[in-house]
Amino acid sequence: MTCTSMNQVGTRAGQYILLAGILAGSTSFSTAFAQFDPGSHGLPAITVEQTAHGLDAKIGGESLHVTVCGDDVIHVVAGPGDPTASSPVQPWMLEPSKSCPGASFQFAQDDKSASLTTAALKVEFSLKHGNLTYSDLQGKSLLREGSNEPRTYKKAEVNGETAYHVTDRFSPDRVEGLYGLGQHQNGMFNYRGATIELGQNNTDVAIPLLVSSKGYAVMWNTASLTYVDNRFPTELSFRTVAGDAVDYYLIYGPELDEVIHGYRNLTGHTPLFPKWAYGFFQSKDRYVSQQEVLDVAKRYREKHIPIDGIVQDWFWWQKEGDPVFNKNFPDVRGELKTLHDEHFHAMLSVWGLFDPDSENFKKISAKHFDIYDAHVYDATNPAARDFYWNNLAGKLFDMDWDAFWLDSAEPEESWPHSGDAILQNKHLSIGSGARYTNIFPLVHTGGVQEHWKEMNDQKRVFLLTRSAFLGQQRNGATTWSGDIYSTYMNLRRQVPAGLNFALSGNPYWTTDIGGYFQPLDRPANDPEYQKLYARWFEFGAFCPVFRTHGHRDHNEMWTYDKVEPILLKYDKLRYRLMPYIYSLAWRVTNEDYTIQRPLVMDWRGDEKTWDIGDQFMFGPALMVNPVMREGATRRDVYLPASPVWYDFWTGDRVAGRGWIEAEAPLDQIPLYVRAGSIVPMGPEIEYADENPDGPIELRVYTGTDGSFNLYNDEGNNYDYKKGLHSVVPIRWDEAAKTLTLGAREGEYPGMPKERTFDIVWVGRDHGAGETLVSQPDKTVRYSGAAVIVKR
Repeated sequence: MTCTSMNQVGTRAGQYILLAGILAGSTSFSTAFAQFDPGSHGLPAITVEQTAHGLDAKIGGESLHVTVCGDDVIHVVAGPGDPTASSPVQPWMLEPSKSCPGASFQFAQDDKSASLTTAALKVEFSLKHGNLTYSDLQGKSLLREGSNEPRTYKKAEVNGETAYHVTDRFSPDRVEGLYGLGQHQNGMFNYRGATIELGQNNTDVAIPLLVSSKGYAVMWNTASLTYVDNRFPTELSFRTVAGDAVDYYLIYGPELDEVIHGYRNLTGHTPLFPKWAYGFFQSKDRYVSQQEVLDVAKRYREKHIPIDGIVQDWFWWQKEGDPVFNKNFPDVRGELKTLHDEHFHAMLSVWGLFDPDSENFKKISAKHFDIYDAHVYDATNPAARDFYWNNLAGKLFDMDWDAFWLDSAEPEESWPHSGDAILQNKHLSIGSGARYTNIFPLVHTGGVQEHWKEMNDQKRVFLLTRSAFLGQQRNGATTWSGDIYSTYMNLRRQVPAGLNFALSGNPYWTTDIGGYFQPLDRPANDPEYQKLYARWFEFGAFCPVFRTHGHRDHNEMWTYDKVEPILLKYDKLRYRLMPYIYSLAWRVTNEDYTIQRPLVMDWRGDEKTWDIGDQFMFGPALMVNPVMREGATRRDVYLPASPVWYDFWTGDRVAGRGWIEAEAPLDQIPLYVRAGSIVPMGPEIEYADENPDGPIELRVYTGTDGSFNLYNDEGNNYDYKKGLHSVVPIRWDEAAKTLTLGAREGEYPGMPKERTFDIVWVGRDHGAGETLVSQPDKTVRYSGAAVIVKR
């Protein structure tokens, strides 16, 4: 089968056969360039020269450009002729002045190699093999291209244009962990020994950022369908279906927070969500009328259950793609006003997929703003993005919806819904779908954010989407793990999926608590299913975004009557932790921080953490250990190095480091807090903005020095970018036994002039669990000047 037959492939199975031929280097394709000339007995001629930005080399008919973008970021482009990038347009990248400003370096050359040395890295280019090797300044190897055919290119006709099937082969270290690459449902955390397909699909998210425990990342700089292959642990290849060149960035930390910072410097930084978005979201598939929504909201408030968001899922429309509600929603503006008056925020499901009978689709089709034979608008076309906002999303936004659920963002196509890398055989405004297979979620969310802020530049953007790509973290979007099944197996797989998503540079992720598809033998009122729901809810309370959803007739908290007290316990704990969580959200925006943190992020030097994908840190203090086995009442927990750990529920001190068996009754997810932590906990509230000047309980976990910056702002606008926010630096000095509340930095409109801080030195049965401490150790009235509290 030749590549020109790709458009005729009618089934996914046929496409796999085709791709197998492509990626195996089928003789059906002419070889435009290979590192070694098969017809010769020698090596190709190799030359190298220094440039103002790095070095250029010629290896036979291949050109190689190595650019120093920063002390810790190297950009490599290589290919036949003299390419400048893998694809003509790369909207996921920031402009070059931001993404690749350059840095000073030293160039050296001898008869064996040429090298570039920055303040953090050394890059060597072999004059014998034409391959690149990366090391730190102490000479420790980070990553190296293979010496035998490191880069190959096979020419083919793809979607009617000439491109190359591009491969780069690396030789990773024998002992290192590999992570990231988006979100996948294989249950793996460490990808050593695996092959991962990067093609957008429901539940499977393609982000070509591979992160190593050695402290570097490779950002494979293409939106084309790609395979990352490490089946043989010391061989690592990136294989892309359509491109002009090998194109990647090597990002060095060495700490993984620094790696993520480097990635966001290339592709964009993360805005702050509205404060309410860090609260609890109620959702199901689906509320059939506005009265049902209002009744559910009213009952939550009557029962005093903390909640901020309520979601209207699909089929609210008369025809999908038109901004016209069906007869069950007679007064949408009135519905939203009532919800707002009750301190709810409302999210609406809006798709990029259109009913072909809708008025908007007829217009889109007439203007050629659609993706042919998919019933999806072409989000790569700026004019189509304008149309989508002006004729659909913007009209809904004008009704005063607070957030959009941009479902089917892979995208899916027509009916029956399918969505497995569908763009690869399509023609897009930006270019061939083979080159831009994975780009849709980025430009879709980006277009909505851009138009939202043009219409209202003060209301913070909050979007929920089922897929993501490089740079999407800058679009005010969070991704959920898709339409997964309601089983313990799928619960277990969500944790490593979310942790790898975090290591892909995207800080906001969530999951359908309880799963989406309900097993037929376990309805929502089944006692055993309710136990699964409780375990999932416990995990969900410690995701960056906290939401329930599922294909169930009823999905409200009281539906799960046998475990409702457990659900309420974790919901209240989430809200008590709001000062902690919102301060972490500020760190995401201000420092490129990551909230949901696999253990390898903080203990990279501990090999035991490299394969632990079922535990994580929630911020710097809390270690979360979900219980994901049916009937389990205990689980093994690994405690990495720390002077001491504290059991959150009892206040007991536990010596680190090593494995322990933790108690885990149904109402208790094992939580541990590391020494040196300062955890601010607010009063009991029912929505995020309630009681903004309420007392803060500062739980101090002694054993080593610690610090925490308590952040606040107005919670709903972008004035924080203008400096309108406050930070209270809090420090614990272990030797002096003093807690210092530093002078407040900054202010914002409506800021409380005074706050009460209840200081608690955590110990056994003191400062433990989710409830308020009745007798704090110290109470401090804080008015902005520094205060020192002696223990």
